[in-house]
Amino acid sequence: MDAGLKRELEEKVRAGERLTREDGIALYESDDLAWLGGLAHEVRTRKNGDVVHFNVNRHLNMTNVCTASCAYCSFQRKPGEKDAYTMRIEEAVRLAKAMQGENLTELHIVNGLHPTLPWRYYPRSLSALKEALPEVALKAFTATEIHHFETISGLSASEILDELIDAGLESLTGGGAEIFDWEVRQHIVDHNTHWEDWSRIHRLAHEKGLKTPATMLYGHIEEPRHRVDHVLRLREMQDETGGFQVFIPLRYQHDFVDMKDGKVRNTLQARTSMATGAEALKTFAVSRLLFDNVPHVKVFWVMHGVQTAQLALQHGADDMDGSVVEYKITHDADDYGTPNKLGREDLLDLIRDAGFRPVERNTRYEILREYPGPEADRRETPQPMRV
Repeated sequence: MDAGLKRELEEKVRAGERLTREDGIALYESDDLAWLGGLAHEVRTRKNGDVVHFNVNRHLNMTNVCTASCAYCSFQRKPGEKDAYTMRIEEAVRLAKAMQGENLTELHIVNGLHPTLPWRYYPRSLSALKEALPEVALKAFTATEIHHFETISGLSASEILDELIDAGLESLTGGGAEIFDWEVRQHIVDHNTHWEDWSRIHRLAHEKGLKTPATMLYGHIEEPRHRVDHVLRLREMQDETGGFQVFIPLRYQHDFVDMKDGKVRNTLQARTSMATGAEALKTFAVSRLLFDNVPHVKVFWVMHGVQTAQLALQHGADDMDGSVVEYKITHDADDYGTPNKLGREDLLDLIRDAGFRPVERNTRYEILREYPGPEADRRETPQPMRV
């Protein structure tokens, strides 16, 4: 990138001027990661100071049986397959109650698109979970699942959301977004929920007072221009609804461990490689700079590794997703050292080690507790880049 364009982009960012599609593509073409990260860090500091948010959550997947066979997914199983499972509601409640330690504040629920489970199973599950864990927020279902519920119930998404909210739903999850551009999407997604329905369902959720996350699965067969397009679609919708709380770039994962039955479900890995750490940091930085109307950018440490997650906090992210114990949707590469779980104290240490002040939040980003930041007199403690 030539010096003139760099100055122009810096001036736009510092003046709070909205970046264009062409600006986003130019940022991805820059090979100056330090400059790009510093610019994104200015924006995250302007929005969130020296804070890194986190929450104490657990993931619950009540069934892995799914009618779809998305090219990136190793989680799905077909009915009758060896590892296919579907929990009874009582079983899901028992498992959730066993996760209740450490003052759990959120349960994150995502499932396969089960071909025969009746619609009533889902609101009943939420009602039972809410009764068992009244203080725990239920963040449940992707827009893809809500679209599936329309099909199996004959109800509209609006009616479905009303029932789920009555049952205890506090937020949808951000999944099912992947990459919206059809040029890529047709090769990676095997269901009928695309941008039109994904945005329709999140818009309805926002109209009903829910705040939701938005995600992007990157680092597979897409190009930077597809990432820019993805973010700009969400940015335009955010202008309309203001309902997105957080944007979460999710790094596509190769499947390193899920071939016990010899069946390779993640067919993308034969065509591509995972994004490098540098590409991940660039994606966080450009996303923070483009998505000017969303307050938070989250790094999901399970899909990035702990060290890259810490670095992402210097490249635009201000949230380190919570103390997940088991995450079945994607599989983590053992060779970059991500642990199986992180507790509250682990997250506090990681955030302070990256030079930030930890703040525990709930699902709606309301502050529950603030913690001391790094010790100022410890010279070896890294500090955030100064604006």
